[in-house]
Amino acid sequence: MKLSDKTFSLLKNFASINQSLLFKSGNKLKTISLMKNIFAEATISENIPCDFGIYDLNQFLNGIALHQNPEIDFENSSYLTIVGGALVSKYYFSDPSVIVSPPEKEVVLPTEDVCFELSSDQLEKLIKASSVHQVYDLSAIGDGETISLKVWDKENSTSNEFSIPVGKTDSVFTFNFRVENLKILPGKYEVVISRHNFSRFSHCTLDLLYYIALEPDSSFN
Repeated sequence: MKLSDKTFSLLKNFASINQSLLFKSGNKLKTISLMKNIFAEATISENIPCDFGIYDLNQFLNGIALHQNPEIDFENSSYLTIVGGALVSKYYFSDPSVIVSPPEKEVVLPTEDVCFELSSDQLEKLIKASSVHQVYDLSAIGDGETISLKVWDKENSTSNEFSIPVGKTDSVFTFNFRVENLKILPGKYEVVISRHNFSRFSHCTLDLLYYIALEPDSSFN
């Protein structure tokens, strides 16, 4: 089996959510953060032939990157073999019991109260503004007319701020995230937020979903 560049990038992203990953046979990948406040799932072009665990996903991916045009062989039940030309690596599987993995059941938002699209450029600007202004709260704010995304320090009334309008609403709400929890691949997303402090980010060109918990001080009127 060979990993496509898209799948390699996706696995790098999943490693930022949880350093370990339990691969399941088929073409679905799922991961969950150790705090269980970020969940991600994706469909890939490859077909995984068996179940296996990787404890350090970044180390595993860096090992693959040592090879040119690598082929991954799953003939052994205890390890996989990475072959690239004359170079060969052996990588042993991890015990699944030491990996924090997501539940088998499908994740569903309890309600869908606010929806908007977030472009790749808007997402990039918000992340950059958070770094530039050194503010790490992200709020989706509805004033009864406009939905805006704002990065700021919600505990400091005089903090630097940066905001972008992303849609229309007739509701009043403030849904708070931590910027550090937006561990999502670049791209355009359809965002749905539930008043029960849960959200879904659906990538518009990839079969990729992120479910991200909101902060408990969020409000919806």
